[in-house]
Amino acid sequence: MNEMIKVGMADLNVCVSPNALTTLGLGSCVGIILYDPVKRIAGMVHVMLPDSTKILNNENKAKFADTGIDLLIKRMVEIGADRRLLIAKIAGGAQMFAFSNNSDMMRIGERNVEATKLKLGQLGISIRAEDTGANYGRTIEFYPENGSLLIKSVGKERKIL
Repeated sequence: MNEMIKVGMADLNVCVSPNALTTLGLGSCVGIILYDPVKRIAGMVHVMLPDSTKILNNENKAKFADTGIDLLIKRMVEIGADRRLLIAKIAGGAQMFAFSNNSDMMRIGERNVEATKLKLGQLGISIRAEDTGANYGRTIEFYPENGSLLIKSVGKERKIL
């Protein structure tokens, strides 16, 4: 690995192997990795909210599942990825707090995962692996060299998807 490229909250980035991507502290947010396995080009977006159409003045496309995925694909194609080969891996979307009422506002993690799956489905991008839900945060690292997604959570075994 040459460089570990950080992706902040409501942010995205792309890389080519042997570089790798990481994002820290996915709680209700979802980390979406898109990957061209032939060219070994990867992209990661750290989405906070499911749907940009519900928010006024939405300048930050990476914040939302619907617009973040589109922007990520655009950025990946710009550096040589083949749109038709893209596959996805997703992580996050936790329910970080227990609430007695199950209002939509409280189900943000679940809604982020649903919106991500809907958008990827509309684009015809298959999800090859996911580690979503539950009630704990995740830090993820993606290695385009071999397509592995490392998931680290406090007090949990490391997972490789």
